[in-house]
Amino acid sequence: MEQQKTRAVNSAPKTPLIAWVGGQFFQPHMEALGFRTRLISLPRPAALTWEDITERCGAAPDAVVYADRSLPPPLPGVQRYPCLTAFYCIDAHIHSWYPLYARAFDLCAVSLRDELPRFAKGRAPNRALWLPPFAEDRYRPREAKKEFDLLFVGTVDPQTTPLRHAFLQRLAGMFPALAVRRGDFADLLPRARVVLNIAERGDLNFRVFEALACGSCLLTPRIANGQPELFREDMHFAAYELDDAADCARRARALLDDPPRILALARAGHALVDAEHRPRRRAERFAAMLRQGFDEQPHVRRLERSADRHGNRHEARPENRPDAELRRSLRLLYLHWAEACGDAQLAARYLDEARRLA
Repeated sequence: MEQQKTRAVNSAPKTPLIAWVGGQFFQPHMEALGFRTRLISLPRPAALTWEDITERCGAAPDAVVYADRSLPPPLPGVQRYPCLTAFYCIDAHIHSWYPLYARAFDLCAVSLRDELPRFAKGRAPNRALWLPPFAEDRYRPREAKKEFDLLFVGTVDPQTTPLRHAFLQRLAGMFPALAVRRGDFADLLPRARVVLNIAERGDLNFRVFEALACGSCLLTPRIANGQPELFREDMHFAAYELDDAADCARRARALLDDPPRILALARAGHALVDAEHRPRRRAERFAAMLRQGFDEQPHVRRLERSADRHGNRHEARPENRPDAELRRSLRLLYLHWAEACGDAQLAARYLDEARRLA
């Protein structure tokens, strides 16, 4: 095991093997870009060791990617992995501990533009990437009878989504034709004249891209997080003031009174998403970041710092202080999750990691 910790991949092979842990996202498109991938899905919370990952891949991977599943930290000890590591972060607006956990990885990609500075802090400029959401290829326009004037598709529950629930309650009182459904977006969205999006925390979410990819006319909140950089309001969609139900109802009525505008927005929105915001586009940018990581080998320096610490040499040198701070922070993170996870086996893994970081 000690040999594994101190051995780093010196250069990427012609076809690097990537352990892709968590959500699938654009993982299949990485294959066409010169990578071999092994998907390790996380249907429930887990704490995987380097040995677990190597066993599931059938060999030691050249890189480990954690693609966000909004779970407790699934890779305790990732800062010791003897290969390139990357975190693809989606839910930074929900989990305040994500920037800390991301520091244990060599590279990170963040879906929300306004969160990027928190993840880029202390990193070289090319090691933190803004990688916006996208629409899977299955989201396409299709002929469908328009059954709903204004449709929201998603979970609405006063306990788990209280802000969304409260907003829709207010909106329904002002716009009685509002329909709320749960189910397959690709099936439901084309059946609406106008599709409603909600962004409780000002997040640029996947629903924006999925609705436009389906050729729908989208009514979405006016937010930041990269939305103005990627789209033009009143060209690709209509917008309302965030959490303003009256403004939302007013703009929905204006759209429904102007069918040519609905058609124009739907066509322009679909054309942009289909050209620029499909999984192949995100895979291309992520692959470029990985290739640069293989060239620059930040994992080699990471392991050298760890070796310095274990050898009790240079502990007081300035370049080792961030590593010591990271260890202390990660230790607190794992102690928290050992108490909060509610699973004895998972808690034991977290406690083991906390002890190693002491």
